[in-house]
Amino acid sequence: MKNSLKALRAEKNWSQAALGERLDISRQSVNAIETGKYDPSLPLAFKIARLFGCQIEDIFDDDISNFEV
Repeated sequence: MKNSLKALRAEKNWSQAALGERLDISRQSVNAIETGKYDPSLPLAFKIARLFGCQIEDIFDDDISNFEV
């Protein structure tokens, strides 16, 4: 899943470790989310959105526009 977490983190001048501390997750988890190797749980996605004062959809792009029902 594409996301803007790295850019949001950079705006705050936070390291991955600093963001991880704020979210109570490891630096490695922050890196995995930023690189799209790991999709956060819904509770974690809400926590990230609240931390940055955004909606989940402002941070994460699930690219459903290419999905046909």
